[in-house]
Amino acid sequence: MTDTPREELVLDAVNSLVDRLLVDFDVVDMLTELTERCGNLLDVAAAGFLLADPFDRLHLLAATTRQARDLELFQLQIEQGPCMDCYATGAPVSVARLDAAAEARWPRFVPEAVNDGFAAVHAVPMRAAGLVLGALGLFGTTPGELNRADLLVAQTLAHIACVTILQGQAPTPSHVLPRLRDTLAGRTVVEQAKGLLREVLDVSVEEAFAVLRAYSHAKGRHLTDLARQLMNDRYFRPILIADITQFAEPTS
Repeated sequence: MTDTPREELVLDAVNSLVDRLLVDFDVVDMLTELTERCGNLLDVAAAGFLLADPFDRLHLLAATTRQARDLELFQLQIEQGPCMDCYATGAPVSVARLDAAAEARWPRFVPEAVNDGFAAVHAVPMRAAGLVLGALGLFGTTPGELNRADLLVAQTLAHIACVTILQGQAPTPSHVLPRLRDTLAGRTVVEQAKGLLREVLDVSVEEAFAVLRAYSHAKGRHLTDLARQLMNDRYFRPILIADITQFAEPTS
C-alpha cells in the first residue's frame, strides 16, 4: 500500500475547506481547522494564526500545539519574531536555521524558540483589500527552508482564512474591520468557555477545547454560539455542562 501523494492531500484539504465555506460554518472553528491543516500538510511541526484588530494589535487566533501557542503569545509580548515582521512588512518571512544570525535579528525570540524545541521558523501574511489582516506562523523542529511548494500551500491556506473571515463579501476596508472585530470577539468568548470547562472538567486547556469542539460538531452548533451560551446563560449552564461532560475522555 503506497502513501497518498502530497499533491492529492493538498487538493483534498483545499476542496474540503472550500466545501465548508459554501454552507453554514463557524469562523473560529473553521480557522482552527485551517491551522490544523497547516500542521498536517506542510513540512513543519506546528502552526499558529495571529489576527490583527482594528487598532493594529495582533491577537492569537489558533495554534496546533501548546508550544506554538506559547511562542506566538511570547512574540506578541516582546513584539519580536517572524510573525511580527511578516505583519509589519506584508511579506513572507523564512528563517531556515535559528542560529547566531537569527538571534542577532530577534535576540529574545530565538532563545525561547530553541528552548521550545524549534529549529526553523516561517510566516506568511493574511492580506485583503490592501490591508494585512494577520500572519500564519510555521514552526519546524529541524532546520530547513520552506520550499516553494510549501510556501504556495501556506499562502493558499492564509487566503482561505481571509475568505473565511470575510465570508464571501467584497474585501473593502469598511467591511474588513467589522469582520476582524467579530472574529476576535468570537475567539474571546471561546477562550472564556475553554477556561470554564478546564476548571469544571479538571483537564488541560487543549483538552477542554477538544471537548467543546466535539460537542459543537456532534450537535451541529456553531462553536462561538455554544461558547456564548455557556458563558452567558447561567440558568441553563449546569444542564449544558452536564451534556458536554459526556464528550470528555474519562480520567484515570
